[in-house]
Amino acid sequence: MSEQLTADATSDVNRTATSAVRREKRGSKWNYRPDLPLQVSPMFQWPVRPLAIFSWIWKSWFPVSERLIIVGLAAISWFYLHPALEDCRDLAFGWIAQIWARNLGLMFLVAGGLHLYFFVFRKQGDVRRYDARALKTDNNSFTFKNQVLDNMFWSCASGVTIWSAYEVLMMWGMANGYVPTLAWSESPVWFVLLFLLVPLWESFYFYWVHRFLHWPPLYRIAHALHHRNTNVGPWSGMSMHPIEHVLYLGTVLIHWVVAAHPLHIIYHLQYFTLTAATTHTGFEGLVVKDKNRLSLGTFHHQMHHRYFECNYGGLEMPWDKWFGSFHDGTSEAHERLRGRRRRALGEA
Repeated sequence: MSEQLTADATSDVNRTATSAVRREKRGSKWNYRPDLPLQVSPMFQWPVRPLAIFSWIWKSWFPVSERLIIVGLAAISWFYLHPALEDCRDLAFGWIAQIWARNLGLMFLVAGGLHLYFFVFRKQGDVRRYDARALKTDNNSFTFKNQVLDNMFWSCASGVTIWSAYEVLMMWGMANGYVPTLAWSESPVWFVLLFLLVPLWESFYFYWVHRFLHWPPLYRIAHALHHRNTNVGPWSGMSMHPIEHVLYLGTVLIHWVVAAHPLHIIYHLQYFTLTAATTHTGFEGLVVKDKNRLSLGTFHHQMHHRYFECNYGGLEMPWDKWFGSFHDGTSEAHERLRGRRRRALGEA
């Protein structure tokens, strides 16, 4: 029985990947492509190029970036919207509900705000939108037969709840001395460096969890829900099955080993949840006066939603290049993808 389930799941995965390649062959073209080929971070290239590495890090943070904005949101959350750490020693409804309500508000602020701006009020039209097709309605693939409502339900009912549960666990552990803590006075350099390292850890952690989620049995049970979104919007990022939320947000458990301040915990979880909304915006960025003022959606991950078997990770660490699943957006890379798919299916 288990062998049959695995075979069925593998067949489902193969059909999904094959249909994605065939859709492209039939002419489902991109509305917008960034400068190609896509480049990965220079941090893991040889020979070492210090100036290129510094430039990559600087541009990913300054002068304004989603990372910097989330540091700001995390600071506001900790100083103004979070229970005192000593109140977290005992699990109580009040402070747990406070964390959940704040996180729900943040999800609506970021994912909801981006959806209103780009898709309801259409302030940017289709300028720098990768895939100009409308988000789906009256479609039985989605809960409530509506892509946006489906995405909102799973993002809030499961996503915000599991996000909040991890935050509660970490704060309870810190308040009771089970999780190692870090104070600014102990090591200001490491305190700042931790903020810079979270995106790098995300690139490592997300790649391996994501590859695991594409294991056919797990894909069929959980990850297929996220892949309902072949075209994405801001609410798509955290639209996942509860099993995937547990795995994806398990990233924060690293701080049971690596000491951190509560501010780092809040930032770490907000980085994984809120950038899921920004990177799934479907637009390269916020354009003001014909210039991209804030980078948002990534073409790299947008291609994963359309082509399925490529770009499992991010651009900070070149895991996809190392394991042969990197799609740099060029026609040559796409032909390699199609050829690999034909060989996997035993086609000529």
